[in-house]
Amino acid sequence: MKITFFKIIIFSLAIFILTIFYISLKEKNIYSTKNLIGQNISSFELDSLNEDLKINEEALKLNNFTLINFWASWCLPCRLEHKYLMRLKSESPNLKILGINYKDKKKDANKFILDMGNPFFFLAQDVNGKSSVNFGIFGIPESILINKELKVLKKFIGPINEDDYKDIIKLTN
Repeated sequence: MKITFFKIIIFSLAIFILTIFYISLKEKNIYSTKNLIGQNISSFELDSLNEDLKINEEALKLNNFTLINFWASWCLPCRLEHKYLMRLKSESPNLKILGINYKDKKKDANKFILDMGNPFFFLAQDVNGKSSVNFGIFGIPESILINKELKVLKKFIGPINEDDYKDIIKLTN
């Protein structure tokens, strides 16, 4: 009798676990950030990478447009998009770029900037990655284009490419 009861408990537990897995797999967990467009960014405060100051949303209100770019020295796609950031710096006078260095070592980030050039008007750091999550960032590189009212105009997931570059120029000029 004890063996039968034990078998029923084990069988029931196995069915329960399989049911939970099945339900979980059927759910759509698409991480979409399209709902950010048209919304204002939240308040934030980040440490500057190389200076003893804080960078917050108030500093971004001084620019007509700001591209918030999340990057790291260890990120290969960040290297690929860097040439477009450099072009944006020189070809879009209405745009400032806030670079948020993500989960990186300060010396590695500074070497990256020294080697590749500095397209950033502001340079902040997010050492543990917690602040980036508040921006709706799931990976890097990602960028968010905002206006002076801090409204999100567009979000770029992955490295900025030629088409993205053209869109940013069109929106900011």
